[in-house]
Amino acid sequence: MEFPSAETEALSPSAIHAEPARRPTRPPQPATAARMNAALIAFAFTALCYELIGLPLLLDAAGGPTLALLATLAPVVLATPIHWGLIHEGIHGQLARDRRMNEWLARALAIGLAMPFDAVRFGHLMHHRFTREPFDRPDVHDMHDAGGPRWRRRVAYYGRLMGGLYLAELLLPLLALMPVRFARAIIERGVGAHGREGMQVQRLFANHAADPVRRRRARRDWFASLTLYAVSFALYGKAWPVLLAAMYLRGLWLSLADNLPHYGVALDEPGRARDFRVPRALGVLLMNHHLHRQHHLHPTLPWTALPALARAEAAAGAAARAGYLAAALRQFRGLQPGIDPG
Repeated sequence: MEFPSAETEALSPSAIHAEPARRPTRPPQPATAARMNAALIAFAFTALCYELIGLPLLLDAAGGPTLALLATLAPVVLATPIHWGLIHEGIHGQLARDRRMNEWLARALAIGLAMPFDAVRFGHLMHHRFTREPFDRPDVHDMHDAGGPRWRRRVAYYGRLMGGLYLAELLLPLLALMPVRFARAIIERGVGAHGREGMQVQRLFANHAADPVRRRRARRDWFASLTLYAVSFALYGKAWPVLLAAMYLRGLWLSLADNLPHYGVALDEPGRARDFRVPRALGVLLMNHHLHRQHHLHPTLPWTALPALARAEAAAGAAARAGYLAAALRQFRGLQPGIDPG
């Protein structure tokens, strides 16, 4: 029996918690987005190849780590927002015009970060459909949640923030190696069934974990990532902590940025997300992740279309946006009180 696809359901107009999409001030420019994506894909894969192959060869030639060589990891880490942003565009079908090429590129990029593409895509589309529902607000301590006392939730929150989210994504494919009933039970317990949509959310996640096609793809992609990183660790040899540090720093950004636009956001805020202010050059590096509210209100538009929407909103008298870095640091204030009695 084939289970309902949340990838399809999550994109239904009635499912997305957002304002009715406003007409953009100018039409999207797919050709511009395609050219930008092609350049950024080349940059992301170059950074990845340097991290996994180029740097260990240079370290070996130099006889070990040097400060100059370690400093070359900075561009690799800074490429992480672009790498994730490209995967994100692929999730929304905006990475390439051809559907198969879009899927192939996004999956290859995910394998490069050792992220399970199908699970990440499913989770992201569920995030769009059920934004800030109980399962989707790690920054909130809901009194009805059976997740344990507040101190335990606090430890889990900071652990997630400091790289735990990426670690969980690295280990998630293990579910595809378990018997289906165990995988379903773990997912059902982890997601819970809180709030008005709780039972439906839990069912969709459990069905995804049990789907045989997705389980097979998860195993295939995970083994590809394991092979890639096993070869890289072998190339690093005694300098393997350098690769581990690079992986952690990339995972740290992914974990910090994941809930950043939603931290402390109330259910009645448009898009249930916020936009932030960054210098224009940094906007390209982030692939406009700082305009996340615009993305939630217009999820079918490419990332290059978001600045025009934000400018139009600002011209209409929208409140000034907070700084992106300040918003990232604000997450360290910790858990917020419950925002919905559920």
